[in-house]
Amino acid sequence: MNTVAKFTRQSLWVVLSAGAVLIAGCANMGMTDSIQVTLSGSQEVPPVTTAASGSGNITVSADKAVSGNVTTTGLVGVAAHIHDGAPGKNGPVIVPLAKSSDNSWSVPAGAKFTDAQFASYKAGNLYINVHTAAHKGGEIRGQLKP
Repeated sequence: MNTVAKFTRQSLWVVLSAGAVLIAGCANMGMTDSIQVTLSGSQEVPPVTTAASGSGNITVSADKAVSGNVTTTGLVGVAAHIHDGAPGKNGPVIVPLAKSSDNSWSVPAGAKFTDAQFASYKAGNLYINVHTAAHKGGEIRGQLKP
């Protein structure tokens, strides 16, 4: 093999190897979603007339780990959950939230979505709602939009 051909093959190998490392590194970048969610009675199914509201931040990682919290105003919550359900539809609880103070709810440490729940999340089919004594099915709701 002549020197030029050998140099060209070595150069090609270096470029391809560097490209593979760059692509692998980029594949993990941006794989954590931080979702701002706003909860209102109008998003409940059926809609609820209420002055209560809520907001929060939910983080979903590529490994399906979930964290975050929601803060409410104008209601006394008795339970809060992440549910699997498309906009306009109700669905089952998939992650119960823990009450961290009078108006604050947190995703429990170590919470993770299953593959099916993660797919629902990616499709925009998960929501958070807060239940009250007056509205046992939920008084305020907010869809998680990745």
